[in-house]
Amino acid sequence: MFDRIAAARERLRGHTHRTPILTSRTVNQMTGAQVFFKCENLQRAGAFKFRGAFNAISQLGPQERQNGVVTFSSGNHGQAVALACQLLGARAVVVMPKDVSPPKRAVCEGYGAEVVVCEPDNLSRERVSQELRHKHGYTLIPPFDHPEVIAGQATAALEMLEDAPSLDWLITPCGGGGLLSGTAVAVKHLAPQCRIAGVEPELGDDATRSFRSKTLQTAENPRTIADGARTASLGKWTFPLVLENVDEMKTVTEEAIREAVRVLFFRMKLVVEPSGALGLAALLGGAPPIAGRVGVILSGGNIDPAVMARILEG
Repeated sequence: MFDRIAAARERLRGHTHRTPILTSRTVNQMTGAQVFFKCENLQRAGAFKFRGAFNAISQLGPQERQNGVVTFSSGNHGQAVALACQLLGARAVVVMPKDVSPPKRAVCEGYGAEVVVCEPDNLSRERVSQELRHKHGYTLIPPFDHPEVIAGQATAALEMLEDAPSLDWLITPCGGGGLLSGTAVAVKHLAPQCRIAGVEPELGDDATRSFRSKTLQTAENPRTIADGARTASLGKWTFPLVLENVDEMKTVTEEAIREAVRVLFFRMKLVVEPSGALGLAALLGGAPPIAGRVGVILSGGNIDPAVMARILEG
């Protein structure tokens, strides 16, 4: 897998932003650690997902691009696929739940994608995507369980290891495990002294249960505010990579997630969505034994304005 990650980095050069590393003395005091934030909320399309989408779609041939790409997403991956297809001259179809945030749907359509709505459960999204793939001959680019998507997403970790070397820990959010599994592979290859932790909401703790039991667990439509982590389970690619390379899994409460969003907004002037703030939520909660020089990937900044207003008012 590391060879795929290295190749993805070359493929993405000039197409993705090299997002900054930011620090805060206030956050360091609050957490008792020296924290380095990798700001993927400032990535193109507003999240790390653009890395994986572009890496996968850029490898499709002319006929596949003409036939079209289909994916399923509650927001970030759909936006990333839509933008990557616009840049690469491919047709994009995004299957989204009918209760998706209107701004996220509008962004997908603004990038030129066709949006197909479905019931809000994970099984409906995947079923509708597969039906469209078979009916129209689209290429399916899933949100996380795809080797080239994982490889592209992992390039954020490569940059972080260069810009914030000698980390003791690197923390990433975990939904389906694409970012976490790819990050863990990259770190174990380049900085084996650094430990890897994944963080997910308590209301959607399937990856943590899977990690501890060593058997794949599921969560049925978790209603966490961290909508990017509402996945049913880890995947056939991500689950074994997480088991092999991740050192620790943590879960956080809904209030801890909200507090992390508030801290990032008020203290660092960063707009970060609830899923993107999971790493800081773990640190604010104490998260032993995570300490020392700690890297945290802020995975995205695409948040519904009404949701942000409610969190900030809290």
